Amino acid sequence: MSKRPTDTELEILRVLWASGPSTVRGVHDVLSQDRNLGYTTVLKMLQVMHEKGLVVRDTSQRSHIYTPVESEKTVQGSLIADLVDRAFSGSPSRLVMAALSERPADPEELAAIRALLDDLEES
Repeated sequence: MSKRPTDTELEILRVLWASGPSTVRGVHDVLSQDRNLGYTTVLKMLQVMHEKGLVVRDTSQRSHIYTPVESEKTVQGSLIADLVDRAFSGSPSRLVMAALSERPADPEELAAIRALLDDLEES
């Protein structure tokens, strides 16, 4: 990932990951359901994200189509690796313990965590 996305850029990326390649209008329509956000603000954000290398833009049609450069999993992995390094001295276990202490997981999430740990131990 060329640059770490801001919180607003992550919101836009989440829309693109969920909806697929989209126009500014499509992204704006989704984001404006939860908050008052101007069309030109979304346009400017997507232009900045294009300059940063977070999205690519297809200009072959009248309405430009924006697509994320990286997958959701790749971006999340980069953000987590950065967080582990900066806040937890490179310790994934400290991250997990802090996360679960701060915001306890529900039973389904705990079962998924146990299954992941079991798989990691078997590998």
